[in-house]
Amino acid sequence: MNEPSVLDILKDKIQFWKKKSVTQQPLVASNDIEVVGEKIDPAPTSGQPEIKREKEATVRMGPWKTFGALILALIAQALLEPPNPSIKGAIGLYALAGFLAVAAILTREWKLPQNPPGTDQTFNTSFRRVPFLISILLLMLSFFAFGGNLFTALNLTLWIAGMAFLFYALWVKGEGEPWWKSLNQRNGKPLFTIKVTAWTVLVFASILLVTFYRFYRLSQVPGEMFSDQAEKLLDVGDILNGQYSIFFPRNTGREFVQMYLTAIIASWLNFGLTFLSLKLGTALLGLFTLPFIYLLGKEVANRYVGLAALLLAGIAYWPNVISRIGLRFPLYPFFAAPALYFLIRGIRKQDRNLILLSGLAVGLGLHGYSPSRFIPFVILAAFAIYLLHPVSKGKRKQALITLVVLGGMAFAVFIPLFRYSVEDPSGFSVRAFSRLAGTESPLPGPAWQIFLSNTWNALTMFFHDNGEIWVHSIPHRPALDYVTGAFFFLGLVVVILRYIKKRDWIDLFLLISIPLLMMPSILSLAFPTENPSLNRTGAAIIPVFVIAAMGIMSALESMWKKMNGRFGRTMILLLGVILFIWTAALNFRLVFKTFDEQFMAGAWNTSEIGRVIRGFADSVGTSETAYVVPFPYWVDTRLVGINAGYPQKDYALWPDNFKDTLTEKRTKMFILKAEDTEDLAKLQAMYPSGTTTTFRNPREGKDFFIFIVPAQASAE
Repeated sequence: MNEPSVLDILKDKIQFWKKKSVTQQPLVASNDIEVVGEKIDPAPTSGQPEIKREKEATVRMGPWKTFGALILALIAQALLEPPNPSIKGAIGLYALAGFLAVAAILTREWKLPQNPPGTDQTFNTSFRRVPFLISILLLMLSFFAFGGNLFTALNLTLWIAGMAFLFYALWVKGEGEPWWKSLNQRNGKPLFTIKVTAWTVLVFASILLVTFYRFYRLSQVPGEMFSDQAEKLLDVGDILNGQYSIFFPRNTGREFVQMYLTAIIASWLNFGLTFLSLKLGTALLGLFTLPFIYLLGKEVANRYVGLAALLLAGIAYWPNVISRIGLRFPLYPFFAAPALYFLIRGIRKQDRNLILLSGLAVGLGLHGYSPSRFIPFVILAAFAIYLLHPVSKGKRKQALITLVVLGGMAFAVFIPLFRYSVEDPSGFSVRAFSRLAGTESPLPGPAWQIFLSNTWNALTMFFHDNGEIWVHSIPHRPALDYVTGAFFFLGLVVVILRYIKKRDWIDLFLLISIPLLMMPSILSLAFPTENPSLNRTGAAIIPVFVIAAMGIMSALESMWKKMNGRFGRTMILLLGVILFIWTAALNFRLVFKTFDEQFMAGAWNTSEIGRVIRGFADSVGTSETAYVVPFPYWVDTRLVGINAGYPQKDYALWPDNFKDTLTEKRTKMFILKAEDTEDLAKLQAMYPSGTTTTFRNPREGKDFFIFIVPAQASAE
């Protein structure tokens, strides 16, 4: 007899402050009313007390706490927009927004995303001994063959074969028939089918949108190179000339991935040694990072969070700008994203194959961009956090063995650069130590104080100030637009409370991974003004946009479920669409107007000088008789040659060498900065028949002189 007695029901009614018994479930008659009481029929017909539901109901209020938290967060972040941010006002409103968000979550008005389920399995620790021993031998031989900082057919063959044997030795064979047999059994049926649903349309539209943001006006934004791009194109030129370096020591040293990628674009795709070749490669890297951000968002929450993370990261100013500069910046998140995704999913599923893929991504990242050297520490932190949580009980030994597997795979991929670091340790580490240890400039204060200050500045850059490096950011504005910044704040509240409630190690790792991935910027102790920087914090876009997506999507989903009827839900849907259109418009303006204008105001117009030289060479002169007179803090004359279509030529002619041009009888052209009237006077005295014109640029300080010496006057 499970029916409650009258006494039990009366006790429940009187003791209203206690949790209701499971036998007395409240009924919700509709979406907009809630039952608040029950009556007992004094004369039941069945011999048992009959519970009658009262028709008394109270109108349930909408999700006002969730909506209020969202609105307050939006206003708070808007107050931090330049040029006159209101820090105190923003802090006050953010505090109120956080209070409302916590209240909404605690009262279950705002439902947290579900944590991904774990598994009772443990990591497989078996391996194939013979292929493993063969891989060790091949990798050792490749280490010795990589001497001289050059790739050769021999060392590449040994290295790739060694990695292949190691991968095979550690790969866990799945159950069931091999995949190729299942393909043979399909009897001519298609391998897969695509069903057109609202979800597939949404995914396809999202892909089109983020692709548009990454490639729109790629050749114009940014519109000029600076010296770092010249160094890269010279390195690429070395490759095309047959010098296949492992590490490129020019300009304090660079890893090889971008150089060979650009060489493929320049040669195989016929883009040549141009700025566009650099930008096309890095834009592709930025685009192909996004699928792993989607997968990570899906892994830690659901597919809607994953898609929102992809959209936010795809349209955002921060990742878009660092992908357009044409430098190695996007290689940091490009390899970190799959490394983190395979790591988190691999630990959750206890799948060693995924851990192997994570190790592969970590190792490749070490050949991409020097901040990736901190990724192994992030991996160690993930395993440490996992091992400290109860979910790892009974699995810790296998997890530690699997960590060794990941490290071994990463090290195998790292071997070429490891050999170079042994041969030239100072060349390998000079740039990192110049920022960390003050080998180039002494630390401006106590290291611990600078570290704490740098950490604070980095962690607040999402909301306040992303630094002062104008070539790859908009100085002194938040790294996130104010809509995404509000999403990120709410996402932090969601992840923190979800961790407090569920104690899932993944949530804690998501939070801790943000400062860890920013360490390459934070550790700029000798040059604290370089922190924060959007390039050295680039991999932080992965957890940041996933957390931002968790914030907004859980808020919208909770409001959707709490609203009454079709009209209310339509309003929530419309709110979500407006918010995403709003952030898309803000980021479009940030990249294609604000950043574009401030970058072009700061960059020198080497492309214009290059076009002038090209026009001269194609008309009355030659490429050999054009010269650019250097001037302090003016154009990089190597960039002039690249823009003119002569990437191997440096057009610099110093004033002390003016006399060397006297023997040249062909038409000559000299280009000088508009302020360099002294050197112009020297040339006019040397060539009295020369003519001077001024090339006008609408931007202040970008004018230059063009001094032409006709061929018939060359014998003077």
